[in-house]
Amino acid sequence: MRKSLFARWRASFFTGLVIVLPGVITLAAVKWFFGTVSSLTDLLLFFLPYFLDSKSIYVNGEAGTMFWYWSLLALIFAALTVTVIGVLARYYIGKRLIAWADSLMLRVPVLNKIYGTIKQVDAAFAGNKNSFKTVVLIEYPRPGIYSVGFITSEQEDEISKRLNQKNVCVYIPTTPIPTSGFLVITPLEQVTKLDMSVADGFKYIISLGAISNEAAPPGSAEKTRMEN
Repeated sequence: MRKSLFARWRASFFTGLVIVLPGVITLAAVKWFFGTVSSLTDLLLFFLPYFLDSKSIYVNGEAGTMFWYWSLLALIFAALTVTVIGVLARYYIGKRLIAWADSLMLRVPVLNKIYGTIKQVDAAFAGNKNSFKTVVLIEYPRPGIYSVGFITSEQEDEISKRLNQKNVCVYIPTTPIPTSGFLVITPLEQVTKLDMSVADGFKYIISLGAISNEAAPPGSAEKTRMEN
């Protein structure tokens, strides 16, 4: 039986949608990221109105959103600034300047709470080589149901001492948007480490399980679990 015109159009539409959607989402993500970052980096070009006419800087001719090429220049300028700071951090003068800036930020009321917390989290991840480098499988949200997560800490802390057992902190992202999720503290012996890279782990979560890496040799995951 021959399909109707509407049925053929619908089939063609969904076929085209599957082909086009990844590219559209990628471009939208890049546009969002560029817009978000440029809203901050554009501030680095505060001096432009003193040298150029506002109509050649801003889209509306007065203030607000800059033309994309100025935003791109600001982004490049920000990247160079961060690189210079990284180079200076290797030397005594740079270290002293960074320490002075830190102490200044920590003295400002309200701001010091936010800055101090973010700095502690950043230092914790920078000092922990295992943070977000190990993909694991744990029984969550109940026994018999498994979730893919990432180990964020394997350190002996107060919780491990209170429970009198070795525990690990596992971050379980939500799907398909992994920027939010749950922190689960679970015994180490109940964690199965997977032979999967972090990138493959995120692909698996974002794709709702549709994209998976090649299967590891049988029993390798259980062997990893037993070794721990």
